[in-house]
This record gives sequence, structure tokens and C-alpha cells, in this order.
Amino acid sequence: MTFESFSLKNSASNSLWQNTWRRFRRDRLGLLGLSLLSLIILSVVIGPFLYTVPIDAIDFGQASAPPSWQHPFGTNDLGQDQLARVLFGGRISLTVGITSMVVAIFLGTTIGAIAGFYGGLIDSLLMRLTDLFLSLPQLPLLLLVVYLFRDTIKAIAGPELGIFILVVVVIGGLNWMSVARLVRANVLKLRELEFMNAAKALGASPLRLISVHILPNVLGIVIVAATLAVGNGIITESTLSFLGLGFPPDVPTWGQMLFQAKDYLTWSPHMALFPGLAIFLTVLSINYVGDGLRDALDPKTRR
Repeated sequence: MTFESFSLKNSASNSLWQNTWRRFRRDRLGLLGLSLLSLIILSVVIGPFLYTVPIDAIDFGQASAPPSWQHPFGTNDLGQDQLARVLFGGRISLTVGITSMVVAIFLGTTIGAIAGFYGGLIDSLLMRLTDLFLSLPQLPLLLLVVYLFRDTIKAIAGPELGIFILVVVVIGGLNWMSVARLVRANVLKLRELEFMNAAKALGASPLRLISVHILPNVLGIVIVAATLAVGNGIITESTLSFLGLGFPPDVPTWGQMLFQAKDYLTWSPHMALFPGLAIFLTVLSINYVGDGLRDALDPKTRR
């Protein structure tokens, strides 16, 4: 590749992302979601360093106290500060959502690209595997897998890291199917285009065709799917924790806080309000960002 062609390729790529950002900025809900999501991420990353109240300090004299200047989000049944726990738990919930998204996107993109590129028997086998996973009831299967393997993984990797690995693998392993179908459909279309035939004629290997010529052209739908997968991962982790099959009780994820607050809704609704609001705002902002990216990356909306 000559320097001139490399420069042209880079300038075209930069122009594409500049146009995408320009279209995204016109979406008010997308910008609102991006701003809110950025604020939440900054809060959970920087917040614990600024708000230094311990998350495990027990004070029965302040048990189930309502929001006040001393405790802006109130306290739980043990007198532990809710704001500190929401900030700390947000790190875990967001990490689970992002990591499970990486697992789901990697599996879905790989399977979809291979199925669409090779076609034939490989395509049929991989798509039947996808249909099989789609037909499985997700929540009961999640509960069953976590219940069966949580003690084993805890013994191997410890109670916190073991549950983290198990939850991430299970959530990501059961959410790749829609990504695989989207990638496969686009690869089937791309492999028949002229630039693919030219690359084959020049002797490009299948690995190079997929990694260099196909995957960059499906990056848009993968990015959109990734944003939505983060929200789905957060919701699923919260569901597992709420049902008592997630992280240990001393690890304050948002779902675990809701689980602990369920018995105090009558006289201490703030115990469930703030972690529930954190989940709601995070997932809502992620969905707004995903919708904005989908419209910005859609070729039909380009002018």
C-alpha cells in the first residue's frame, strides 16, 4: 500500500466518523443519553474518591434512616450509607455489563461472520446452533447454571471473582444470538460485492477477507448491538442479584441492594428507590445512545 492510498483511506475513515458524529449530534435524545451516561460513569469512577464514607460501616442507631444532609441517599437496615454503596455498586454493575457485552459481541460477531462468509453446511450448522440458543428460556437457564456452578467457581477463584466470572460468561454466552444473525445477514450481502471479488482475485486469504474487508463494514451494527448489550447485561445481573443468585451479600451491586431492600419497602422505600433509579437511568441512557448511533450509522439517513 502506497503512502497516498494509505492517506486517502485514513481521510475517508475520518470523514465517515466525523459525519457519524455530526448526525448523532442532531439526535437530542441520543445526546441526552450520552450526557447522562457520561455523568453516571464519572460518578461511579470518581465518586468513591470524593465521597469517602465507608460502604461497610455499620451504625444501628442510623438504621433505615431517610435521606438527610449526613446521608443524602439515606441508610439501609444496618445503618450503612446508601450513597456510598450506590457509587461503589455502580462500578461492579457497569463492569459486569461491559464485560458481558464483550463476550456476547465476540461470540456473535465471530459466529455470524463465519456463517455468512462460508455458507453451505457451516452456515446451516451455526444457524441451527443459534436457533437452539434462541429457543432456550433465558432466565430459568441463567438461574440453573448459576445455581449449579456457583459453589465450584467460588472454590476455584474465590467468592467475588468467581461469581463475577460466572455471571459474565453466562450472561454473555446467552446473548450473542441476535448479533450473530445481524452480522451473518450483512456478511451474506457483502461477500457478493465487487470489492470482495477483487480481493479474492488478488489472492487474499479467508482470514484477511473477513478481518480486513468484511468486519470493518459491519462495525456500525456491531457498535449499536454492543451499546444495547451493556444495558441488557446490567438488567440481567440485577435480576440475578435480586433473586439471591448473584454476588455475595457484602458486595453492594445495584441488584443486591434491591434484593436487600425488598423487605423494607413499606417504611423505608428509599432503600430501593436510589439503586432502582440508578439502574433505570443507566439502561435508559444506554438505549438512547444505541438508538442515536443506529440512526447515525444507517446509510439511509446519510445525505
